[in-house]
Amino acid sequence: MAESPASGYAPSPRPTYDAPTLVRRSDVQHHVWGDEESGLVGDWIYASTSKVHVIEFGMAPGCWFRHSPSFRTVFAADEVLYVLGGAMLACNPQTGEVVECVAGESLFFRKNTWHHVRAQGTEPLRVLEFFAPPPSQGTSGAYAMKQSYLDKPVYRRDELLGKCVGAAKPETLHRIGTRERSLRLEGEIVVGLIASTEHLTVAELQVPAGAAGEKTAHGGDAMIFGLAGELMVRTHWKSQSATHELGPRDAVFVPETAQYELLSFSGPATALLGVAPRYLP
Repeated sequence: MAESPASGYAPSPRPTYDAPTLVRRSDVQHHVWGDEESGLVGDWIYASTSKVHVIEFGMAPGCWFRHSPSFRTVFAADEVLYVLGGAMLACNPQTGEVVECVAGESLFFRKNTWHHVRAQGTEPLRVLEFFAPPPSQGTSGAYAMKQSYLDKPVYRRDELLGKCVGAAKPETLHRIGTRERSLRLEGEIVVGLIASTEHLTVAELQVPAGAAGEKTAHGGDAMIFGLAGELMVRTHWKSQSATHELGPRDAVFVPETAQYELLSFSGPATALLGVAPRYLP
């Protein structure tokens, strides 16, 4: 989401870093986008580099974001939306698909997917969004304004009536639950892949108590976002090493040329990892 409110499209702030950096939740840049027709959304922008865009967005219970002539929610990027709190009703207003994700679940979709979101239930909605290629590559608002406008949103699939048992197979919106991730072991750490494409990999990291992770590097910029527990993230970049304490809603940015290790000196911890464009170095 890379727009500003009321006055029409304008790029959002793009915080970028040239070295490993701890980004505290209390220090992230804020942004509001939307208008009366699309609805207003609050963004907390953790990073927007030349490779990856990572934000948290939030809405009050029952509120929507849709689209309007100035704010078109169709981009040239792969996206993962991880629900941190509340429940998210996600819709493709072009196909009529509607998917619900609760806390701990994710939604994945690819380029050119129209999407609307409603904060379902009685709790505020908070979602962590990974987006690549990032807005700095022209994939966000500027791209959206060049697409054909969607005049008549739909939120139902009438073709399913009379031939549907249970959940229908999604076409564009892919819900990934806590038991639907592809797992890999990297030393002591369980890496649960939520989505991995040529542009973006997002995974949940389960770090056991007392773990000392392997020294890791990726083929792109990485953001490690704390979900639960406490972690130490030790980074190695050029001739410099540093240790960052990562709590819930804090993040550590690791540029492509750096390595890092995850360490636990207390109980188990979980984190989200987003890497763009390539997971392997």
